Amino acid sequence: MAYGAHPAPGGTAWRVRAPLAQAVWLCLFAGAGETRHAMARDGDDWTLTLPGDHAGVRYGYRAAGEWAPERGLWFDPAKLLVDPHAVALDRRFAYDPALSTFGVDTAPLVPKAVVPGPLPLVPPAPPVFAPGGLIYEVNVRAFTMLHPDVPQHQRGTVAALAHPAMLAHLRKLGVDAVELMPIVAWVDERHLPPLGLRNAWGYNPVAFMALDPGLCPGGVAELRETVATLRAHGIGTILDLVFNHTGESDAAGPILSLRGLDNQAYAHDTQGQLINDTGCGNTLDFAQPHVRAMTLDALRHFVSHAGVDGFRFDLAPVLARGPGFAADAPIFAEIAADPLLADRVLIAEPWDIGPGGYQLGQFPAPWLEWNDRFRDDARRFWRGDGGLGQLATRLAGSADMFGPCDTAPCRSVNFLAAHDGFTLADCVAYAVKHNHANGEDNRDGHDDNHSWNNGVEGPSDDPAALARRQAALRALLGTLFASTGTIMLTAGDEFGRSQQGNNNAYAQDNALTWIDWERRDRDLEHFVAGLAAARATGDMARFPEDGQWLALDGAAMDAARWQDPATPGVAWQAPPDTRPGFRVSRSEGVSLG
Repeated sequence: MAYGAHPAPGGTAWRVRAPLAQAVWLCLFAGAGETRHAMARDGDDWTLTLPGDHAGVRYGYRAAGEWAPERGLWFDPAKLLVDPHAVALDRRFAYDPALSTFGVDTAPLVPKAVVPGPLPLVPPAPPVFAPGGLIYEVNVRAFTMLHPDVPQHQRGTVAALAHPAMLAHLRKLGVDAVELMPIVAWVDERHLPPLGLRNAWGYNPVAFMALDPGLCPGGVAELRETVATLRAHGIGTILDLVFNHTGESDAAGPILSLRGLDNQAYAHDTQGQLINDTGCGNTLDFAQPHVRAMTLDALRHFVSHAGVDGFRFDLAPVLARGPGFAADAPIFAEIAADPLLADRVLIAEPWDIGPGGYQLGQFPAPWLEWNDRFRDDARRFWRGDGGLGQLATRLAGSADMFGPCDTAPCRSVNFLAAHDGFTLADCVAYAVKHNHANGEDNRDGHDDNHSWNNGVEGPSDDPAALARRQAALRALLGTLFASTGTIMLTAGDEFGRSQQGNNNAYAQDNALTWIDWERRDRDLEHFVAGLAAARATGDMARFPEDGQWLALDGAAMDAARWQDPATPGVAWQAPPDTRPGFRVSRSEGVSLG
């Protein structure tokens, strides 16, 4: 029997894993009332079948056992626990100190899972997106909150992405897939509520399959309908999912789900302390088959019931740790062997903060990987302290990381900016971060951003500084669209969105991160649309061997020219009928074609 809540002959069945618990209760809620039903042990699991159709009924679990946090045992029957396999919740999570306090009943504080009714299956179809296309990274709430054409009741939700105004913008840019920042249910980090802040990004999940009721109030049906609408317009959907840790955080964190049921799902050191390879307080242990199985269950759920094209995996080396990263880790073979998942788009963020955590280029084909070397080398070149040879390597698909891509599609995902870090416009307007709004005295966020302010820090009316910034933006964007591989553009960077120099705006669910559609730079937006149109004229996933590098005067490039910092630029001439060539000039920027 599958985990979670499911119809069963003559009734409804529940199954949950809690191998070290001494007793587990299914708790059903009707209004303010709670009814507890003792579950039966079945090996490492606990099961119960009740007569009747319980679709729509709210539920949770309680588990009893030893309370010894120093030994990884967090059993407290006072804690209501969310089903790790829940597919719907009745409300959003809200942090409260009582969630960490032994003996305090948390039923009034914790969202209840909802027993699902029949979930229609999406007919199997290959992904719309293919390597080499344009991925558009979207924070659903920030992207839609201020759009004047989206109805007020729909703003900030997944459904808003299917609005005609949103679709028109995506088509104008030639977007091949939207990559949705986390939309499953998450909880705020415990330091945020006292600061009057809340998590705006969603990288702190509790339930891996339950969509956040604030972002997706219509549940999986809303996601399925939006995915189908996007697909009808030739646009795929990629979900950014977090399987590396949960919002239960470190030893002082809340008891919400796994911690109270199966804390051994988290990685521990030889002294029994939580391993923190994520920087978020805990790390899921993918050396354990049941952790991998839970992950695959979540992936299958979103393919079979929503029809998504694929997934981006946050801090993806964690998936291949056992405890050290292994390129042949079991999770890769298990995904490849799964008939629902084998053809999905898989994108790794190829780093975490654990030992040997930087693994760019080490994931197996056909995984795509975020390429931060492209970001850094492109920024450094146009800032003036990067080499032409390094930039050419990035433009050609980063063969030093991924090998040649003259035949197979390049696995590099090239980007200039992402949700984490400066926006693209801020990258050329701020030399240093300005994160004071986050309440951490500007200590948070990266310090080495390869950014520059073009003579004036922050907003400026200086015509010369503004002209330099515009030229830099166009040069950077031209570099991105000329590059071999998949490219990623973060929503709003095509028209100069700013976060006022905040390079870690994860806690700013407000006008700082909400996209200002009325004041966007329409000239820059039109420029990007032109780049997209030029890129679409060929296969940008490959870099043919029979092209040639030329100096700007038309002569062949030689070692001396590559190494001379005074070389003004370079051109690449593509073979006929393959893909557009490009020209890089330090004084004129980048042109395709």
